[in-house]
Amino acid sequence: MSKLQNSVLGYPRIGENREWKKALEAFWKGDLDETVFLQTLESIRLNNLKLQKDKGISLIPVNDFTLYDQMLDTAAMFGLVPERFSYEGGPVPIQTYYAMARGTQEAQACEMTKWFNTNYHYIVPELAGAAPILTENRPLIAYREAKEKLGIEGKPVIIGLYTFLKLSKGYDAKQLPQLIEQFIPLYAQLLKELEQEGVQWVQIDEPILVTSISEEEMQWVESIYARLNQAAPALNIMLQTYFEAVEHYEAVVALPVQAIGLDFVHGLEQNLKSLEQFGYPKDKLAGIGLVDGRNIWRSDYKQKLELLQKLSAYIPAERTIIQSSCSLLHVPVTAKNETNLPVELREALAFAEEKLDEIVWLSETATVNEADISELRKLELKLNGERIHHLSISPARNRQAADAAAVAAHPSTRQKPFVERQKLQQQKWNLPFLPTTTIGSFPQTLDVRQARQKWRKNELSSQDYASFINDKIKNWIEIQEELNIDVLVHGEFERTDMVEFFGEKLDGFAFTKGGWVQSYGSRCVKPPVIYGDVVFTEPMTVTESVYAQSLTSHPVKGMLTGPITILNWSFVRNDITREQVAYQIALALSEEVKALESAGIEMIQVDEPALREGLPLKRSDWDAYLKWGVHAFRLSTSAVRDTTQIHTHMCYCEFHDIIDSILALDADVISIETSRSHGELIHSFEENTYDQGIGLGVYDIHSPRVPSVEEMVSMIERAIKVLDPTLFWINPDCGLKTRGMEETVASLRNMMLATYQVREQRAALAKV
Repeated sequence: MSKLQNSVLGYPRIGENREWKKALEAFWKGDLDETVFLQTLESIRLNNLKLQKDKGISLIPVNDFTLYDQMLDTAAMFGLVPERFSYEGGPVPIQTYYAMARGTQEAQACEMTKWFNTNYHYIVPELAGAAPILTENRPLIAYREAKEKLGIEGKPVIIGLYTFLKLSKGYDAKQLPQLIEQFIPLYAQLLKELEQEGVQWVQIDEPILVTSISEEEMQWVESIYARLNQAAPALNIMLQTYFEAVEHYEAVVALPVQAIGLDFVHGLEQNLKSLEQFGYPKDKLAGIGLVDGRNIWRSDYKQKLELLQKLSAYIPAERTIIQSSCSLLHVPVTAKNETNLPVELREALAFAEEKLDEIVWLSETATVNEADISELRKLELKLNGERIHHLSISPARNRQAADAAAVAAHPSTRQKPFVERQKLQQQKWNLPFLPTTTIGSFPQTLDVRQARQKWRKNELSSQDYASFINDKIKNWIEIQEELNIDVLVHGEFERTDMVEFFGEKLDGFAFTKGGWVQSYGSRCVKPPVIYGDVVFTEPMTVTESVYAQSLTSHPVKGMLTGPITILNWSFVRNDITREQVAYQIALALSEEVKALESAGIEMIQVDEPALREGLPLKRSDWDAYLKWGVHAFRLSTSAVRDTTQIHTHMCYCEFHDIIDSILALDADVISIETSRSHGELIHSFEENTYDQGIGLGVYDIHSPRVPSVEEMVSMIERAIKVLDPTLFWINPDCGLKTRGMEETVASLRNMMLATYQVREQRAALAKV
């Protein structure tokens, strides 16, 4: 056998130069008509497929491309459009599709949340009152396009029925069997049409199978696939799992499908243990997730070949498919342009394009006996090992950094408990009932981005750039004062990204030129690379915060990103544990907190929006992660005076799941992103006590829509029925960096009017 079969589970859609993002935003602005827009996206899509074909990928995924998000695609394919969008049936119009994602002035956008424990966001389907139908067979359309235009026998990618339902909202758990019955005929029809078309392989993604599902749920999954197999018995199905080891291994590998995809990167230990204990069916192929689809490091060829050799005792070569561990959506497109990085780092990187090469190399080499390996492949193997070794001995990985002794010696507990601190802080700040604030950033308009670009290109001096930033700060301090917001922020105009900014100022980080990945919709981020030991060198935020405070008598919050968010939103070195890296970041941030406090900034927000999203997918691993995650936050924030008020911000989470850990952070005030799912969070507070300062986001910042005063009043009133009003803060959902200036001011003005109205109502009640 000359080589193993190979595949990838999906490919980045954004394009090498973010062409996808630019096309979406031009279309939304009206600068591209629909025909040109769709032609542009088709060109990007076909180029992606052609690249994979040219590289030597044998099973090329199709239908992994999207106009926004694959979960939204699936919802639209089944006609699952909420009533507020006035959908009239048939294929969902593109305007309705984007209205669901982004909202309109008349209709609130659908909820958005993280895809498992990644940094990618998906649109949450709403199933309340759903009457699903198959409006169009999108996988079939994608298959035909690849075959007709490129001669590619594609592998359509479909989000599995059970994963789709589990990640949707709008139903009670007891309704799940009924929903399964509603959707099975639609999935069966979809697969039957693919079978009739002559499709050879279909990839059905069921990552929910790596989470802690029950035995009863696994029985539902077995029933689903038994019926789908009956509907399309001649169709080859690759049931694909990723991000972790499967939970019910014996039941999963016994499902009536033709192949099972397993993650042997992030689920290596448990998947390998299950394979050794229970073996693997002799009538199925196995998709071996060998190349890391979630991180940017070069594969260690020697280790990968040794693993394949071990796996061959259970899965013969003719039934093995070498794959990425998950979709390559989660890594940047290509590392070929990263010429400015340190050489030892640059040569240790593998982005999506390089991972294609790795998959092909491993599939071609794995079946060759060691004695028969060509001199060229021996040289490639040797060079691969040298590149990995050179990074390991880099001075950046061997500097004086936080060790166990330093962590143990550092304060991780505030001097007084919250109840006592609250009284001291209220005496100091004398804030009104329902104090108002924002989360941190204000609109980064075109002039801000242009000034930063000129400064980075040395076309604008550092002095002139600093003056520009100060002018922006001054303008927005004046706007906040005019709106009469109680606690102000400087606006973060000097920051590109809430993680990148800090990484640029701490040792141990590197930054790529084109390392963009999709976060949500057209929003792309360029995660820092933590490749060395993290060390504080000098104050990072003091100058701008002190300047802002000098302009106003209102308190100004210092704004930092917390250690777990920096960790979870970066590409992290894989030679030490994530816990060790988190502690290094925490001690570095603690130095910044002390510097702010010493400079007179005594409200300090340390954001941890990524704390919950970093939870392990298996509940059995939660306690250990939360223990060190909370400890890292407290290492960052505990060495301050009791009158210094520590804030934090989090994205929406199932609050009851981690209530004890959130309380254990011991933050004086927490703000939570909730507007798209306000009711669910309020319900969690009805069942759980939270007795520290808290602000629930009263409007959605991910949409250009300006919310009305009335809807924000409703949100506030509902919240303070279940939360102590004396501990409640009013704020937007999240930072306002991506919004326009006019809509931002209008929304904040309405937020203040809503606050005044509730204050007056409460004052009137108090007099009765």
